[in-house]
Amino acid sequence: MGALLGLFFHSLGGFASGSFYIPYRKIHVWSWESAWLVGGVFSWLIVPIIAAYLTIPDFMGIIQQVDSDVFFWTFTFGILWGIGGLTFGLAMRFLGMSLGMSIALSLCSIFGALVPPIYREFAGVSGDTISHIVGSTGGQVVLLGILVCVFGIYLCGKAGMMKENELSQEQKQETIKEFSLTKGLVVATISGLCSACFNFGIEAGKDMAGAAVANGCDPLFQNNVIFIVVLWGGFLTNFVYCMYLNFKNKSFGDYANASAPLRMNYTFAAVAGTTWFLQFFFYGMGESKLGNGASSWILHMATIILTSNFWGIYFKEWKGVSKQTMRTVITGIVVILVSVLIVGLGNSITE
Repeated sequence: MGALLGLFFHSLGGFASGSFYIPYRKIHVWSWESAWLVGGVFSWLIVPIIAAYLTIPDFMGIIQQVDSDVFFWTFTFGILWGIGGLTFGLAMRFLGMSLGMSIALSLCSIFGALVPPIYREFAGVSGDTISHIVGSTGGQVVLLGILVCVFGIYLCGKAGMMKENELSQEQKQETIKEFSLTKGLVVATISGLCSACFNFGIEAGKDMAGAAVANGCDPLFQNNVIFIVVLWGGFLTNFVYCMYLNFKNKSFGDYANASAPLRMNYTFAAVAGTTWFLQFFFYGMGESKLGNGASSWILHMATIILTSNFWGIYFKEWKGVSKQTMRTVITGIVVILVSVLIVGLGNSITE
């Protein structure tokens, strides 16, 4: 029953993550950085604190009393994850929901599976190392899944190049206003590498989750206190960059621009930010039922990829491309999903 609940919660979290960018499409006049920052205030600051307040007794006391090393690493991984979250938003901006999320999240799955064992190998930290993974059955299955994922990414990238060659600039911008395959692939790769740090942040902050349970918190919500610290780090990264863009693009006036539909813009940004946070709210609930192994993270990624591609088709991001291009991107997405399942299977063997 616990496993089924875990699957259900992860599915809800994946649906929220795959859908959060939709309200941003309804924001008008504002520059991208202004909309992203307003949504981020809700997703990284306001909503996480409300969630912790409702579910964890004395959550701020736990944060204040935690060992400084635990706080430092949890916050630091949040800063690194913030780079991933920032470039994730840029990937949606340049590639659209379907292609952007598929490439960024598949890379996130790869790095999330490989970075920890490589780190343990060279740092001498206990746990599964890359050499152990290469020499074990489960590890070999994980590596197979990673190779399959690379092939899926190649197919999605190929489909993106085919789209770029087939459509005029006006056609490409009809559904994705700033479509750019080169920029999109670069930021999606950076996003995939850094986004995996959120999972590392959860691991680093486990002492806070333990303190929350000791304070009487339902274990289902124990990770909500960790999220606050990780997201503080993420907010710092995104705030600095968005302020830089506001200065560079002279877009500071967006927040009070009388020619913009301000009430609608703030509302949709708040909805986007809240929906974004719900992915981790439900992820924390799912993780408490399934455990925080890589398989749990992989399941989360798979659900997001499925949801984002549903929305990509719904919003006709591939409108006007040839049947061959459409078959290529669909094949690439299917291959990525298969690879995610293979990696999950391999981790279930090694865990």
